[in-house]
Amino acid sequence: MSIIPKLILSFFIALAAGIILAPAVIRFFCNLKVGQEIRDEGPAWHNTKSGTPTMGGIIFIIACMVSALIMAPGNLEVIMLVFLSVSFGVVGFVDDFIKIKLKRNLGLTEKQKLALQIVASLLFAWVLRDTLSNVQIIIPFTKISFNIGMWYLPVAVLVSLSSVNAVNLTDGLDGLASSITVVVTIFFTFVAFLLKATQISLFGCALAGSVCAFLLFNKYPAKIFMGDTGSLFLGGALAGMSILTGTPLFLIIAGGVFVMETLSVIIQVFVFKATGKRVFKMAPIHHHFEMSGYRETRIVIIFTLLSLLLCIIAFGGFLLYMK
Repeated sequence: MSIIPKLILSFFIALAAGIILAPAVIRFFCNLKVGQEIRDEGPAWHNTKSGTPTMGGIIFIIACMVSALIMAPGNLEVIMLVFLSVSFGVVGFVDDFIKIKLKRNLGLTEKQKLALQIVASLLFAWVLRDTLSNVQIIIPFTKISFNIGMWYLPVAVLVSLSSVNAVNLTDGLDGLASSITVVVTIFFTFVAFLLKATQISLFGCALAGSVCAFLLFNKYPAKIFMGDTGSLFLGGALAGMSILTGTPLFLIIAGGVFVMETLSVIIQVFVFKATGKRVFKMAPIHHHFEMSGYRETRIVIIFTLLSLLLCIIAFGGFLLYMK
């Protein structure tokens, strides 16, 4: 089978698996009363979402794994992409479980989460050290690339930690993180395809298909939330794809909304500690727009379209390198 039919099949296997799995997962978590605890400091109207099943990231984790491992059996890069993503998903699962078990919106401590994330990143980089030490990092909008050599370990850790925590911060509105992730995943799938990284593009199609399936149930009003289980998995998957294709700098552009969300939190905290004043009505920035009167669905649409625009710009920068 040629690559194009394989890519299409990878997408639709994941899509079908997610659609079939989602209702059962939602019923299961509802019966267990595995509901989201809403933060006291969040927007007051989010209290109506309290009790919505969480940890729904399990849906696209399973769907993505099934498709990726069927379509690219035995491939080390795909296996390690799955490992990295699932490792972060497990950290998120433990965090979610603690929140639900203790009936509070705090899970693992920041130090615990950071330590576990670093371990997952290091294991991924160490197993693929022969591949990663030869990766050429591409500089956007140029024909320049450079070999990272022995720097593969810190690069893998930095990109992974940045990605997973940025996606995690973005997961605050129904369908927001999942919509943006689909767009960014499609970008990296095209990049992998053009670089002839066939197995990575198959993983990308599996990821996109599984998240599209989840989005059917996560769009407003959400029937289930992805939780840290899902957001950390997605961040790990995007990080892994960008590292293996030598395009982590493109993640900054294509994932610009994730960057914007993260910067809004950093700016808010820094300015508040320095001056006692707030730059935004609430951070991350999607809550600022909520507090400014924008409907949740409108924010999701605008942020998704912005992601699409940023991915088109990033793709233009990538094509300049390929010429």
